[in-house]
Amino acid sequence: MSSNQTHIDTTPIQGTLQDLQPLQLVMVYKTDWEPVWDQLVRDYHYLGFRNMLGARLKYMLLAGGRPVACLSFSAAMGRVTARDCFIGWSEEQKARHLPQVVNNHRFLILPWVRVHNLASYTLARALDVLPEDWQRWYHQRPLLVETYIDQTRFRGTSYQAANFIHAGQTRGFSKQGSTYVWHGRRKEVYVYPLNPLFRDIIGCEQRPFPPVRPSKKPVPPKRFEEEKRRMMMQETDWHPHILEEAGLSEEAIEQLGEELVAFHDRFSDAFQRSEQQRLGEVILKGMLSDAGNKTTEAVALRYLGEKKVRSSQLFLSKAKWDENTMQENYQQELARLLADEQGMLCVDGSDFPKKGKHSAGVARQYCGRLGKVENCQSGLFVSYASTHGYGLVDRQLYMPEKWFDDDYAKRRKRCRVPEDLQFQTKNEIALDLLRKQKEAGHFPAQWIGCDAAFGADGKFLQGVHALGYTYFADIRCNQQVWIEEPEVGLPPYKGRGRRPTKVQPLTASMSVAEVAQDPSLHWQKVTLAQGAKGSINAQVTRLRVSPKNQNGLLGEECWLYMRVFEDGTIKYAFSNASENCTMAEMNRAATMRWSIEQCFNECKSELGMDQYEMRSYVGWHRHMLYVFLAHLFLLQIRMTFKKKQQS
Repeated sequence: MSSNQTHIDTTPIQGTLQDLQPLQLVMVYKTDWEPVWDQLVRDYHYLGFRNMLGARLKYMLLAGGRPVACLSFSAAMGRVTARDCFIGWSEEQKARHLPQVVNNHRFLILPWVRVHNLASYTLARALDVLPEDWQRWYHQRPLLVETYIDQTRFRGTSYQAANFIHAGQTRGFSKQGSTYVWHGRRKEVYVYPLNPLFRDIIGCEQRPFPPVRPSKKPVPPKRFEEEKRRMMMQETDWHPHILEEAGLSEEAIEQLGEELVAFHDRFSDAFQRSEQQRLGEVILKGMLSDAGNKTTEAVALRYLGEKKVRSSQLFLSKAKWDENTMQENYQQELARLLADEQGMLCVDGSDFPKKGKHSAGVARQYCGRLGKVENCQSGLFVSYASTHGYGLVDRQLYMPEKWFDDDYAKRRKRCRVPEDLQFQTKNEIALDLLRKQKEAGHFPAQWIGCDAAFGADGKFLQGVHALGYTYFADIRCNQQVWIEEPEVGLPPYKGRGRRPTKVQPLTASMSVAEVAQDPSLHWQKVTLAQGAKGSINAQVTRLRVSPKNQNGLLGEECWLYMRVFEDGTIKYAFSNASENCTMAEMNRAATMRWSIEQCFNECKSELGMDQYEMRSYVGWHRHMLYVFLAHLFLLQIRMTFKKKQQS
């Protein structure tokens, strides 16, 4: 198997070490194999994959090109009484020599591999090459390796067979930020001297390890659960893009958990019980994590265990808490960061492929994500963009017309579809969402942006105009227009049927694609935006036109704005902006229109927007609301770090 393959061969491997030969230990850190290592550990290690901070190395054991084991090493823990007593160093000596102690961070024999002595063999191979590799990467030759074993799961046999020494037991505390919190899970501490003269090098002597005495007073269950929750929220398993985009320091990363709890506390008014708030924190944490699967079940299993899966699912689908209050608070928080008089509200649809027939709104319909008619759900979304950033504002699940037939009555009830909900087209829903934002007044906006599905609907554009907004609406290349005011009158009678009685344009219209070919047009080269791969340049032009509406009649005069990108792609848009609107303003509007696509991309690729299993109408809306919260948290992290860089 090559390193860039996503499929992992899980065919069982049994036999002896000799049967597996030749075995190859590969250092995969900063190589093409590293994503494979990350995925294997994420899927099969009981602790999952966590972003390792500071110095680290990753190894993979291959048998015939197939991974059979993964292990990693990282910087050592700062305070471990059992290890410190085994070494015998003073605080001053520890400060000097701690970088020469390495922690065995993860060790995994893949579950389909059953080979006697493979674990101790893998450890021994890794310990042989570790000193040279570590020195080459970090310019420190390690003296000792430490590891911690949870004896409720493992006996430590492979470490003992690899000549690790038992040094004692942890005290059940873990460092979180600048403090230590109690989690109650004591672990066995094992060490392996890479240099038998390590104490001579340090200049110390082993001292006795004080025995760990059980507490006379049992830890109150509430305190135990609270400490477990704090530990979970402090896990540094954030999605890697979060850390890369913000460029956070290790200290800042350690504080993210506390910041996330404080962030979620701002929405506590929505909950009736503290348990609901705790479950919400877990869902939010899961969305921001590096987990490959971010469904409610997967997140609950990862952080809370099997017993909490059902309560986590009910939290989103049925529990009595006020998502309207949460949404109002969310919109106020987002507006506080982004509000700008020249901002833009955008509307767009997003489709979610779904199997089965029992989720609210699911039907065979055109799925933009797949580019064909398929079983899916479709949602309408509103975003907001300004010079300060962008974020999602509101959402509504589209319910196909057949869902309101009598045949669907039982299904509507099972999916908790509101009884007073009536059928609306997607464009009608989008216009209602914009009307709600206008009435709420949180997001001042000069512009409304939309794609061709809305731009082709004259009734929708009239509704936007009636709300007092200026629209920048993409249109299709076959949209018909007149570049000069056409002659109107009664069409000539053709000698058959009724004589025409309605006044119509008598001059033929032309498509906007034909307009773009006019050699007399003046095009100018502009830089619309700075993308991840550099400047986004285009040739742009505009002119006043009269659109042909759905009835074949003359529409209100507007701007036709055209962009030709460097790859030859041409985009067309209508705008009801005033005649004195500058080209620079319209270029800016064209750029802001992309913000909602950016929101979808980030929310789907990083936050699990499309990873949900709720069937209910309520559950869909609550899941999306938590995606909004996660996206807002990312926005705040980016803006906070940007301010620190500028200060």
